Amino acid sequence: MLKTPPLSLYIHFPWCVRKCPYCDFNSHALRAELPEKAYIDALIEDLDQQLPKVLARPLISIFMGGGTPSLFSPDAIKYLLDEVRKRLAFYTDIEITLEANPGTVEYQRFAGYRAAGINRLSIGIQSFQDQQLKALGRIHNGSEAGNAVIAAKAAGFSNINIDLMHGLPGQSLKEGLDDLNRAFELDPSHLSWYQLTIEPNTEFAVRPPILPVDDAIWELQEQAKRHLTKNAYQQYEISAYSREPYICKHNRNYWEFGDYLGIGAGAHSKLSDAENQTIMRAWKHKNPKDYLGRKTSFLAEGKFIAQEELAFEFMLNALRLHYPISIALFEQRTGLAFSTLAAPLLEAEKLELLAVTKTDIHLSDRGKRFYNDLVTLFLPR
Repeated sequence: MLKTPPLSLYIHFPWCVRKCPYCDFNSHALRAELPEKAYIDALIEDLDQQLPKVLARPLISIFMGGGTPSLFSPDAIKYLLDEVRKRLAFYTDIEITLEANPGTVEYQRFAGYRAAGINRLSIGIQSFQDQQLKALGRIHNGSEAGNAVIAAKAAGFSNINIDLMHGLPGQSLKEGLDDLNRAFELDPSHLSWYQLTIEPNTEFAVRPPILPVDDAIWELQEQAKRHLTKNAYQQYEISAYSREPYICKHNRNYWEFGDYLGIGAGAHSKLSDAENQTIMRAWKHKNPKDYLGRKTSFLAEGKFIAQEELAFEFMLNALRLHYPISIALFEQRTGLAFSTLAAPLLEAEKLELLAVTKTDIHLSDRGKRFYNDLVTLFLPR
């Protein structure tokens, strides 16, 4: 039977100083004055429209993503958080993350964000090497990247994520490991280390750079994992590494098929209704002008997840995790009997991609490596 899962709040800020050529997120270059007050007011109204769907459910996490949320002032962020708190209860140990770029203007605001209620920073560094940052279209340099982490610690943040990319244009094994070693020197609590991929509808898709060959990327990944383990970073998801107790609560809730309410341009929601045994996905108007100029609802579209798609939706998320997946969790988050997975699990076991015990699903090293192949076994048939 479907049970009500934990609830997170995602808040989307759609503007950047400049659109990066690899980015396929809903982000837009800021070509005029930032409509800070109008957008914050719209976010609050957006939340008000959805409150009946979440009733009195408390929040375990809030994530402010983008775009570049740190374009917004600490005063604006404080006002927004205060208004959210008036409407929804916060768990005492709530995680509140703000994504930030490491440019000088933004990291001078870190103390203000801390005072506003942010307790976790996610800093989009991507690389510490100036030539790579230029190739990626980033507006900071390697020195500013390091200074941003130092400034975050000086502002009182102990929970800091660094975003790093690998498989970059022309990147050597040494360069990839040098980026990680520089990150280790800064001693963040969490590392998101992910491979550059060419996504549709990006500048790189139109003019693709020359990337390292697969064997070179594989060798870098294998050596990097050993370095991460040696430096006490535990891999708990495909591209996420953490020191205890700093596993990202917000992302973990996504991968465990928890609920999340999304506000802001293009933000997505996934909400479970235990009383009616249904799960709905919804998303907001994507273009900031459409979002701010809406006449009534911010909602662009919503739909219920079909019963035959639920198992795949759950496994698509949960198989990203590098720890056992609870059978009870599957049943509670989908409302389906575990027997629904019998056929694909048997096939996956034969391929040595995972193993099933009485209580859990355990991914093998092979299953972790071939995630995409494993997930397809759970597609509706």
